[in-house]
Amino acid sequence: MATRHYQYILVGGGLACGAALRGIRERDGSGTILMLGNEAYLPYDRPPLSKKLWLGKTTLEKIFVNKEAFYSDNHIDVELGVEVTGLDAAAKTITDNRGETYSYDKLLLATGGQPKHLPLPGADLPGICYYRYLDDYKTIRNQAKEGSSAMIIGGGFIGSEMAVALNTVGVKVTMIFPETFIVPRVFPEGLALSLMADFRAKGITIITEDVPISFTKAGGRFLTRTKNGQAITTDMLLVGIGISPAQQLAEMAGLATDNGIVVNQYLQSSDPNIYAAGDVANFPYQALGKSMRVEHWDNALSQGEHAGRNMAGADAPFSYMPYFYSDLFDFGYEAVGEVDNRLTIVADWQQENITGVLYYLQDEMVRGVMLCNVWDKLDAARELIKQGEKVTSEQLRGAIK
Repeated sequence: MATRHYQYILVGGGLACGAALRGIRERDGSGTILMLGNEAYLPYDRPPLSKKLWLGKTTLEKIFVNKEAFYSDNHIDVELGVEVTGLDAAAKTITDNRGETYSYDKLLLATGGQPKHLPLPGADLPGICYYRYLDDYKTIRNQAKEGSSAMIIGGGFIGSEMAVALNTVGVKVTMIFPETFIVPRVFPEGLALSLMADFRAKGITIITEDVPISFTKAGGRFLTRTKNGQAITTDMLLVGIGISPAQQLAEMAGLATDNGIVVNQYLQSSDPNIYAAGDVANFPYQALGKSMRVEHWDNALSQGEHAGRNMAGADAPFSYMPYFYSDLFDFGYEAVGEVDNRLTIVADWQQENITGVLYYLQDEMVRGVMLCNVWDKLDAARELIKQGEKVTSEQLRGAIK
C-alpha cells in the first residue's frame, strides 16, 4: 500500500490538535495537513463534559473547537476513529490500525492521557464508566434520570465535578475516596472540608478514607464493596482517578519520556521534527523554572496553537502560564502556577472559604495562586509569580483583590 506524504501530521484529535491546526494555518496557508484521531468526533473541549453541559450553560454543538467548515476551508484531511499504532522517527512515518502508512515533515503528538483503571475484581464490567470522553457524557447523561443513583470513585477534579453535575440533575450521588477530603492535591483542608459540608447539605453522600475492593453487577445495577465493609448498590458507577500520559508512540520511536513526552522550550521532543503538546507534554514551565506536565484545558489550547506555529517555522519559546478552573455549586475558582497542597498556603479571605485568594509559597516565594470567587485577576496572579521575590504573609494581604 502506497505511503501518502503530508508536510504536517497531527496525532490525537483532541483540543491540542484542533488548536495546532489554527497555529499552522496562521503561518502556512497551503502546506498539506493530516489529523488523525481515535474518537469519532472532531476536536472538542472536555471541560463542558463535567461542567456546562450538565448545567444547561452550553450545548453539544458549541463544544467543538473549530467549526466543521474550518477543516474543508483550510484543506485539512481528517481521519477519525483511527488508532495510530506505529511511529518510525528515522523514516518519518506513522502507521495506523488499518495498515495505512503516512510520511511527514513535521509531526505533532497530542495524544493526551488515558483514564487510569482500577485493578480490582469487576473493575471492567460492562457499564462501568471511566469518565473522560464525549461518548461517556452521552451515555451517563442518558442514564442520569431524576431519582436514579450513582457511585463515584475518586475525589479529585473529575470526581468532585461529576458529583455536582449529577446532583444538579437529581441523581442520588455517593462519593468514595481514600483521602480525608476532596481535591487533596490542591485544596487546603479547611476549604475542602467547607466544600464537603456544602456537598452533604445538598444530599451527596461522601465516604472518606475508604476504597472499593470489588464490583459486581446484577439486574442492571452495580454493587460496590469497600475495604471498610460497606456494600452500596447504585444504578451508575463512574470512576475518575486520574489519567496516565499516552506516551506509547513516543516510547516506540525512542523519544525521551518522563511522565509524558519530554519537550524543549519550543515544544520539540528529542527528535526536532516531532512536537508534543497538551496533557502528554512534559515541558519547561519558564516562570517556575521547572519541567511540568499540566492536564488542563488552557494548557492544551495554548500549547497546541504554539506547537502549530512552531511546526510552521515560528521557532518561538513557549512561555505562557496556563490556568485552570472549576465550579462546585456556588464556589468557583481560577488558578495559575504551581497550585500544590504540599506547598505553604497563605489564605487572604474576604469571606472565609467562599471569597478570597490562596497563595501557594515555596521558600517564601509565590509559586501559585488560586482565585476563589475572585474574577478577572489572572494576569495579576501571573505577574506576582513571575516576580519570584520573597514575600511575607502580611505583604500578601490585599495583594490581589
